[in-house]
Amino acid sequence: MNLCDFAPEYIRSIQPYQPGKPISELAREMGLDEAHIVKLASNENPLGTSPLALDAIINTLHDIALYPDGSGYELKAALSKRYQLDPEQIILGNGSNDVLDLAARVFLKPGATAVYSQHAFAVYPLVVKMIGANGISVPARDYGHDLPVMLDAITPETRIVFIASPNNPTGTLSSENELLRFMERVSRDVLVVMDEAYYEYLPEANKPDSISWLKQFSNLLLTRTFSKAYGLAGVRVGFGLTHPDVANLMNRVRQPFNVSSIGLVGALAALHDAEFVQRSYALNRAGMLQLTDGFRRMSIECIPSYGNFISFRVKGDPSNTLTVYQNLLQQGIIVRPLGIYEMPNHLRVTIGLEAQNKRFLEALELALSELN
Repeated sequence: MNLCDFAPEYIRSIQPYQPGKPISELAREMGLDEAHIVKLASNENPLGTSPLALDAIINTLHDIALYPDGSGYELKAALSKRYQLDPEQIILGNGSNDVLDLAARVFLKPGATAVYSQHAFAVYPLVVKMIGANGISVPARDYGHDLPVMLDAITPETRIVFIASPNNPTGTLSSENELLRFMERVSRDVLVVMDEAYYEYLPEANKPDSISWLKQFSNLLLTRTFSKAYGLAGVRVGFGLTHPDVANLMNRVRQPFNVSSIGLVGALAALHDAEFVQRSYALNRAGMLQLTDGFRRMSIECIPSYGNFISFRVKGDPSNTLTVYQNLLQQGIIVRPLGIYEMPNHLRVTIGLEAQNKRFLEALELALSELN
């Protein structure tokens, strides 16, 4: 018998998470010049990194022989001040994915269930399955979360509900009233993980006052990240905000030093770079309009998005979608196919700089013309 046969079946059945294709990989595969490749596949910030964060990271490089502050004291203190919460309510993670993983490790076990929406972030079923728990995928409504049906899907064995708002990869948003009504109705013995990774890209009118809900709901965990609007995807820093008792349990299973020293100082500086976040927001709004106008001109159906990306539909057989995807790769444009999200006719594109968006639209028009 092979050693690997002794691993639990639920581990052996997991399909590894597939990230967006790296620029270097496409350059090798297609023989392209990296300088001419545009990556619009991973929802990264096209403006790069917060300048304040970059300076802070450079200034701390001479200390990388030392372990980071395992408690993340300074970053937690800054987050505590920003959100008017106790430091004991904050969990730091190696990206917000790490926080999702910690929640699953604490509250799930074999036989337990977790509820999430169809077309929701692929990490939710992944962290559920790695525990040996069972996922309940609720059919989406107009590509978004059907919260009343998700509420009805909860069973006595359900310990976690994952809600992404905005949702990746569809960009759909649940309203503040819908989310609050869900929290008021869900049982207090079910942890609601509200994934707000794209919160900074929301217009003010669409931002729920979710931080204030923590005073009312001890079963709420908010997750946010420095990877998107702050431009720190490469150093992996995220955080969770929740009840102190929940945070305490999650910190018990958190790996020591799970956030690097450069991640801690970079995130601390980025948190105070309001000007960079505002520029990122404004660029994203303009880029979204640029792409949606281009889709409209080409009669392409797209899903209205509140994130820093937009998903669009390729007409005809799903094979057309893969053909368009490959054609874009050959032109040096990387987007994201959504077959793993049960959306075989869709591709997702990250909002880029104006010139990058223009090049993508031109490449897409050429790719579609070659289908005919």
